[in-house]
Amino acid sequence: MKYTFEEKLRIVTLIKSGYPLKRLCKERRLDHHMVGMWRARYELHGEDGLRFGTKAYGYTAEKKEEIVRAHLEKDVSLPVLSIRYDVNCSTIRLWARKVRQFGYSVLYRQNKRGRLPEDPMARPKKRAPQTELERLQAENLRLRAENALLKKVKALVEEQQARARLNGQKPSTN
Repeated sequence: MKYTFEEKLRIVTLIKSGYPLKRLCKERRLDHHMVGMWRARYELHGEDGLRFGTKAYGYTAEKKEEIVRAHLEKDVSLPVLSIRYDVNCSTIRLWARKVRQFGYSVLYRQNKRGRLPEDPMARPKKRAPQTELERLQAENLRLRAENALLKKVKALVEEQQARARLNGQKPSTN
């Protein structure tokens, strides 16, 4: 559920005035973690911390690396980093997963959007090969994929026939 700025501000001011957080959350059926984040964002960023969401864009690669290193190497929790750097927790989690998988260099990629570099066995892009060597390499790759597919189909057909023989049935002609 989304809450307006006024609702968030009212709840935070109640807590700041001494109203117990847990009781307030229980009465209004709020998640105490979420309300705690509101309070922390209010203390750090003022009313703008409640008014605007976190900014998940506009970070340099160095800043991203600093945030991810703090999380992975210094074991700083995601909520603390989220409040400190004004970044969504899921964004930090995504950066950390990419760093674990590909290393810190992934944060410095030139192509900031889109997928990571493809697997060499992936389907080639639809463009005409420029040289004879490239054309032959593309054809070789296509034939390897076709051969692998035919082997897979043959193995499946043989498996189906073996199962049919065990059940005492004649194999189909298809």
